Amino acid sequence: MIEIKDVTKSYGRQKVLQNVSFEIMEGELFGLLGPNGAGKSTLIDILTGIQSMDSGDIFINGKSIKTDKVEIRKHLGLVPQDIALLEELNAVDNLEYFGGLYGLAGAELKSQIEKLLEVAGLTDKKKEKVKNYSGGMKRRLNIAVAMLHNPSILILDEPTVGVDAQSRQHIFDYIQSLAEQGTTILYTSHYMEEIEALCKRVFILDLGEEVAYGTKEEVKKLVGHTQTVALTLDRVPAGFDEVLKNSENGIQFVTVDGQEIALTIDQTIFSMMKLIEQVEQAQLVIKSVNVKETTLEEAFLQLTGKTLRD
Repeated sequence: MIEIKDVTKSYGRQKVLQNVSFEIMEGELFGLLGPNGAGKSTLIDILTGIQSMDSGDIFINGKSIKTDKVEIRKHLGLVPQDIALLEELNAVDNLEYFGGLYGLAGAELKSQIEKLLEVAGLTDKKKEKVKNYSGGMKRRLNIAVAMLHNPSILILDEPTVGVDAQSRQHIFDYIQSLAEQGTTILYTSHYMEEIEALCKRVFILDLGEEVAYGTKEEVKKLVGHTQTVALTLDRVPAGFDEVLKNSENGIQFVTVDGQEIALTIDQTIFSMMKLIEQVEQAQLVIKSVNVKETTLEEAFLQLTGKTLRD
């Protein structure tokens, strides 16, 4: 179990974290969300003992990071955003090298390597140089390195950056298999759909402070009576999103992706007829319209006023 209590960190006059508190249950796959500059990386550095905090404390399985840092690190596995592998070596050589740094050797290390390669889906490629691996294969090997010493807690910092959809699914499967084996996982990502698919509970951080904390359903409820209206038009002229936002029709946020427009609306004010009239006045054609419940990403947008990739 991880208990983060009132953690505060400043660099000079700039407060990076302000009284951050949340808990991660044993065996939980927990999501940490926040735009760039929110303080996620600083919090991970403090959690892993790389940086110190100004005030507050972190307890892992009842032990304080302040007084038991060396012991706590034995139970942590960190997968950094930047891939940390020896590209000229193959997978087995990489795992043997990093296993040696953990103090593993002999039959114990060999058995662990075989197990991790199997779970990572890399057994068939274990003798191939890492420099020839795809981005997804490197990510999976990076996770395997972090699991060599059988940590009870795994911290994943943007584990799918730069990989294609198929490789991303392989990584998801790998992470879920680790969670099913009882590993406690802290997962950070810029991709909200990943958190939505993998995690039951989340903590949203922005400008160093808590924005929301709880189950995905609890976070969505914080934004009230909202829904999403998804429109596909024949075209979306420049500035049309601003026209919709300023229409006094209960439209809170507008995002445009090609010919598609997603509107986050207040159900108590919004009028579909008024929206259709606006589209017709702009001489646009509606190809499709779909009304759905607010997603976690849309809730994040409303709570922070920015997208996760800002």
